[in-house]
Amino acid sequence: MKRRETIERAEPATADLAQAFASLDDPHDVVDFLVDLCTPAELEALADRWAVVPLLVQGVPYRSIHEQTGVSVTTVGRVARCLDHGTGGYRAALRRHTAGS
Repeated sequence: MKRRETIERAEPATADLAQAFASLDDPHDVVDFLVDLCTPAELEALADRWAVVPLLVQGVPYRSIHEQTGVSVTTVGRVARCLDHGTGGYRAALRRHTAGS
């Protein structure tokens, strides 16, 4: 699915959630929203996936990522598949995150 098509093809509730995230400018507000929105386990899973992204982009092997982060090799593989065959969301977020640092 092409990036521009994803918002149009998303379920209305997903598109609305995306708009809510996009409306938040302050990282503190985003954290507050995430804490309210997600269970601790869900938030941990999201954070784990995000922690894996820069390591995969750097070419770090799956097993090394697992050893460094404690994230399962299965999750590392899932994130890698999204990086290679997904909609580009991880790469877009990483570009903007890196540019803003």
